[in-house]
Amino acid sequence: MRILVVEDERAIADFVERGLKAEGYAVTCAHDGETAEIEALTGDFGLVVLDLLLPKKSGLQVLDSIRQQKPDLPVIVLTARGEIEHKVEGLDRGATDYVVKPFSLEELLARIRAHLRRPQQRSAGGLEVGDLKLDFRTRRVEYSGAEVRLTALEFELLAYLMRHPNQVLSRGQILNAVWSYDYDPGTNVLEVYVGYLRRKLSSDDGPPPIETVRSVGYRLVAPGD
Repeated sequence: MRILVVEDERAIADFVERGLKAEGYAVTCAHDGETAEIEALTGDFGLVVLDLLLPKKSGLQVLDSIRQQKPDLPVIVLTARGEIEHKVEGLDRGATDYVVKPFSLEELLARIRAHLRRPQQRSAGGLEVGDLKLDFRTRRVEYSGAEVRLTALEFELLAYLMRHPNQVLSRGQILNAVWSYDYDPGTNVLEVYVGYLRRKLSSDDGPPPIETVRSVGYRLVAPGD
């Protein structure tokens, strides 16, 4: 499997390249947006790891080009901690997933394995898990055919859960991914927003698709499957 790593900081690119090669992947590195776009569109890659802040052409511009010509190619975006607006814009424009800097190699490898081993559950710009559909371009969510109106944070939380269907996610994982801060045992913001989502995803056909896993976190079960 060939992976394209796009990162202008050479030390980070070398670190990721060594780690991926140690896992048996073939790796090509690009250090600016123009080179990355050419490589992504002409090369035979199974996945792209894409930094957003690049010289010559931005990562979002590269992402746009990939989505136009290779809509099913998984793209994991790298974002700096706290830059939630970059995460949201990247997801809106079709990123498959994102990893927050500074990141652990183990986390990046786990995300890569997850996206390479399962069939793509998304079309360009959207996710679909059972009866639950999410469109990044229109910010529209449907559950069992009915539109569900969500706030920006509710939308991002649901998108993160939908990227990992039937997988148990810890509170710390979700807080770091959606709110960009480390696990704080004293905060209840996650429980509050899970409660909002459950109320909006409730139906007469059964319980909401978000399950609590005691002492661990939450899991999105595939509704209707």
